[in-house]
Amino acid sequence: MSDQEHDHWRRPDQNGFTLIELLVVVAILGVLAAVVVVSTGGITNRGQDSACEIEARTVRGAQEARFAQRRSFTDDLDELRTDGYLSNVPTLVTATGSGGNTLQLQWAGRCVGVAGLGDP
Repeated sequence: MSDQEHDHWRRPDQNGFTLIELLVVVAILGVLAAVVVVSTGGITNRGQDSACEIEARTVRGAQEARFAQRRSFTDDLDELRTDGYLSNVPTLVTATGSGGNTLQLQWAGRCVGVAGLGDP
């Protein structure tokens, strides 16, 4: 189609886009926005799962270091902090029933009920 044939659809004093062209662009942008929102939706969940798993590994390592020195685990995770095994008191993991030669960790805080984490 030549420029002269295409120009007969527009008046000589008319510049810009037609309503159909604008609607097509808006529709394409809407589809792209929807794809971005759906693809980034799981990022927060994966970050939370990683934080839970990392804290569980950190607490387990601190408990094992304490066990190597004292030959017992502890229920009191604040004790791990005051003894220098941890820099902060854990909020995502608790030690229940730990003591002596037994170590039992449980999820706490926002890790409770998170699917796919398994046992700490």
